[in-house]
Amino acid sequence: MIDGPYFVLTVLGVLGTGLVAGVFCGFSTFVMRGLGMLPPAQGVAAMKAINVAAVTLPFMIVFLGSAVLCAVIAVVTFVLWPDEGTVALLVGSALYLFGSFGLTMVANVPRNDALAELEPDTPEAAAYWPAYVREWTLWNHVRTAASAGAALSYVLALT
Repeated sequence: MIDGPYFVLTVLGVLGTGLVAGVFCGFSTFVMRGLGMLPPAQGVAAMKAINVAAVTLPFMIVFLGSAVLCAVIAVVTFVLWPDEGTVALLVGSALYLFGSFGLTMVANVPRNDALAELEPDTPEAAAYWPAYVREWTLWNHVRTAASAGAALSYVLALT
């Protein structure tokens, strides 16, 4: 069984990736669904406000901190190559780093940036909004599953 500082890193990895999975799950299951029911101008305005509000210290500590922690866990695992949990630790790190953090950078953030450029009550915003909701939510489902998978992998490494 993993012990000492390595145990603490892994437990923090479970906590961080699990918290991020919960945030993403909330967005996938009801926030985006609710925003999608609004008239486009209202949905665009609300999502733009959410995107600004999301970049706060508490969320960034959890989201970016989990990415740093997953990278540290992966490096430590490669260096120490523990007798138990190695595969689960590496899978958990990869799921979060690529499936959550990486996907955020290449799929969700560019859509958020495109939305930020639009004025809510324009024809362009109304035309973009349905595709934005559909595509952003699809990629968010993947981020949710990847973050939850990372948390589960870390839990399995502890057993």
